[in-house]
Amino acid sequence: MAAGRRAPRTGLLELRGPGGQWLRVLLTLAEDVLGVSPADGPGPAASPAAGPGEAPAAQLNGGEPGSAVPEALANIRRTVRVVKQDVGGLGISIKGGRENKMPILISKIFKGLAADQTEALYVGDAILSVNGTDLSEATHDEAVQALKKTGKEVVLEVKYMKEISPYFKNSSAGATVSWDPSPATLQKRSSPLLPARELREGRTVPLKMCYVSRKCLPADPEHRYLEVCSADGRVALFLRAKDEATAQSWLSAIQANAGALLPRVKEELRAQLAGAGTVAGRDIKHVGWLTEQLPSAGTRNLLAVLTEKELLLYGSLPQSRDALGKPAHSYPLIATRLVHSGPAKGSALYEAELSFALRTGTRLGVQTHLFSLESPRDLALWTRLLVDGTHGAAELVQEVSAACTWKGQDCTLSIHIDKGFTISATEPGLSKTILLQQPFEKLQMSSDDGTKMLYLDFGGPEGEIQLDLHSCPKTIVFIIHSFLSAKVTRLGLLA
Repeated sequence: MAAGRRAPRTGLLELRGPGGQWLRVLLTLAEDVLGVSPADGPGPAASPAAGPGEAPAAQLNGGEPGSAVPEALANIRRTVRVVKQDVGGLGISIKGGRENKMPILISKIFKGLAADQTEALYVGDAILSVNGTDLSEATHDEAVQALKKTGKEVVLEVKYMKEISPYFKNSSAGATVSWDPSPATLQKRSSPLLPARELREGRTVPLKMCYVSRKCLPADPEHRYLEVCSADGRVALFLRAKDEATAQSWLSAIQANAGALLPRVKEELRAQLAGAGTVAGRDIKHVGWLTEQLPSAGTRNLLAVLTEKELLLYGSLPQSRDALGKPAHSYPLIATRLVHSGPAKGSALYEAELSFALRTGTRLGVQTHLFSLESPRDLALWTRLLVDGTHGAAELVQEVSAACTWKGQDCTLSIHIDKGFTISATEPGLSKTILLQQPFEKLQMSSDDGTKMLYLDFGGPEGEIQLDLHSCPKTIVFIIHSFLSAKVTRLGLLA
């Protein structure tokens, strides 16, 4: 191993495969890729009873299912007392359930853990009750919850199902991975799933700007889901861990490795900008994934590239100079305002805690966008970058101009961050004539009609100035706000 390189992290999780089956896989997290390969046997993530931590190699009590079960025990009710260990829980995995038209069955017993130490439980045992709670008609999830709620000592009523033992021997790995019910809504996910061939052969996901999230659909009441998608959107993994802590641990580890590659991504994007001969003011400040909340109540994942002057949104990481120059959306920071960050009281729209909202003034009106993120750290970072970016863009741009009509005369309105407001007119063959000039400090009021009129009041004898901008005035209104905010920030005050 090269000096300075960490050993890859490995662990067993479940992957949703074709048809909604949960397949046990081995994840291998290296510095720049996440590998997924098939793992034999049922997945411990299906049943929290398997115990915390990465699953040990599966060792079944009695070897092959049914091979070491005394004949006299077949179809006989037994009561077995199990004392949980501090680490490992009961040390079993389960299958079956009412929805599968099967009893709750022990599908795996981990060597050396609590259930194995009793020497009285076997793969193929049906769990009839747990501490007196009847499981004969329980769903898989109900059984999982019953096992979770047990204390240090667990009393299991079991019966060895001899007629079901061949099922464990002869069924294929793909069919026996897990009996956790797969919600029907999972079938509606838009993310592509790995084909069966690639599941067998294994696959890697490059970590460079990969998308990783635990805010998965459908609803995840146990918080065990994890989604990883390559930057180009071609490979998507929908994973399930055995518990919330494991899911969060994998999320943090993948995010850390992907974050370490971010400086390289920025340099590549900067090189593309330089190669395109892009004008100054387009340096890459930050790159990251945002989840946009759509008006239709859906969501979409967008790669956000923040430059010195713009917020650029892409469906995937731009791999070429041409792709970088064609974002799905482009918002000038000088005309964009952060209007919300974090939770907001009494607003259903902003009920997601880790979210921020942007409003951008355009020639067609105001566009509002709500984005959510994975962590408070991400939210704080984007909030600071967007606010600082707006002020920085104002300092870079310095001045904007727009054609307008004032008092029936065609004019030009110029707004300069230092010189303030200037209304001028230019007659054919003549030099520019200054009709009005006022500093920002004199501005007492500004408003608009949302259609084409901008109203400015400097408290002078001319009264309220009514300017017809010939299109929606919101862009100019937002730029005025950005200039004012940047000027206040210069003074060391909070804008």
